Amino acid sequence: MTVPADPWPDGECDLLIVGGGSAGLPAAIFAARRGARVLLVDHADRLGVSLWVATGQMSAAGTRLQRERGIADTPDLHFEDVMRISRGTANPGLVRRAVDHAAATFDWLMDEGFEPLPEHPVTGFGHEPYCLPRYYWGREGGISVKDVLVPIVERLERDGAVAVRLNHAVTALTTAADGAVTGAVLRGPDGTAREVRAQAVLLACGGYAGDPEVFAARNGVPHYNAAPWPWSRGAGLALGESVGGYARGIENLFCNFGTLFDTDVFPARQAGRIEHFPERRQPWEIYVNAAGRRFVREDIDSVDAREMALFQQLGQRYWIVLDHRMLREAPPIVQDWTREQVATAFERGGPAFLTADSLAGLAARAGIDAEGLEQSVAGFNYGVATGKDFFGRAHHPLPIAEPPFHAIRMQASAVSSTVGLAVDDELRVIRRDGTPIANLYAAGEILGSSQTMGQAACGGMMVTPAMTFGRLLGDHMIPLEPRR
Repeated sequence: MTVPADPWPDGECDLLIVGGGSAGLPAAIFAARRGARVLLVDHADRLGVSLWVATGQMSAAGTRLQRERGIADTPDLHFEDVMRISRGTANPGLVRRAVDHAAATFDWLMDEGFEPLPEHPVTGFGHEPYCLPRYYWGREGGISVKDVLVPIVERLERDGAVAVRLNHAVTALTTAADGAVTGAVLRGPDGTAREVRAQAVLLACGGYAGDPEVFAARNGVPHYNAAPWPWSRGAGLALGESVGGYARGIENLFCNFGTLFDTDVFPARQAGRIEHFPERRQPWEIYVNAAGRRFVREDIDSVDAREMALFQQLGQRYWIVLDHRMLREAPPIVQDWTREQVATAFERGGPAFLTADSLAGLAARAGIDAEGLEQSVAGFNYGVATGKDFFGRAHHPLPIAEPPFHAIRMQASAVSSTVGLAVDDELRVIRRDGTPIANLYAAGEILGSSQTMGQAACGGMMVTPAMTFGRLLGDHMIPLEPRR
């Protein structure tokens, strides 16, 4: 493999960007357009980073598309919604900067060729809804965003405005005697180390959800989901810590409402999507924890309430319990599966699809408490007979009574990183005493989902803030003196 020459003969650049994803790409575009010498480095073999696997959800208030569709929205309303959904746990300074500039970012993305789904914006999908439609997706999720940003950078590279180095790892940041960051040490694909000097360094290299060991160490829980970008290994977070920065956000750890993994070898790929949104399919089954107890009203319409209920359960694991009549008569609970496919999964068996002739036998197979399960089923059946469910559930067309009995195991998992590098409202990496580390900035998932979403899933509050912060940093927030 031919190793590209250093981008400039003097080994210096104005801005070194570590990571070519949602934040790094806009930063490179806008910094280059203001005349800066930009070096964009990524240890993966292609630009786009987690946009290759992300759902690409975006949210912005006051966009041109909203106005065209008669939707009156403001950044203030967006801010209030994020703080409401996160229950006040999101970082107000970063959320404020993100939502104040989100519309300009989204309008720019559309100007560059992004096409949202025809029915968008909407109030939400899969997460707690916004009060107004300000939620946007492309047809191919994150790839729709990547397909806009990457070609712009590639054109700038051809024009000599941006130097891109893929398959290059940043092994260390260099500093002056006063602690100011002066550049970095890169290791190329041939293993050769070289030093690059820069006026400023932007860490935009994602989170740590692609490394099971780092994930477990940072979050304190096992990593179950193999969906994250495999190059998201926490290197940027470690780099920031190495020069005096620190990690924050563990108090905002939360979980989704469970993923279907039909294996005990983790991290794993999901085997199917369970339809647990009551607005699309009312639940017939019950949900029980390791003690065999129901822990949430299955037809509650709040995604956040379901997620926080699961967060409190042992191992963040639960089982969906039903009987054979429900299997025959209820709409299939696995999205895009026929009733016959669900029945076949139970016949085949496996870690996630369990069947037994009795509730005690089902509990033994699942590894849950048999007495608790039998009491939960008896209580549920009482509610079916009387219309007075102990949890206040309204939809319960059938009791759980006809053997064989079935259970589907569900496991909470994560595809993003909660913990992140601490920054101030100017996106400068800071020390524990709040002082900024000169010349060092961070944006994107390296900040942690805990900062722009808090202890909740706020739709579009990862990709849009990442792009917005990258755009603002590249355009003017990073002080540079371009030299050509």
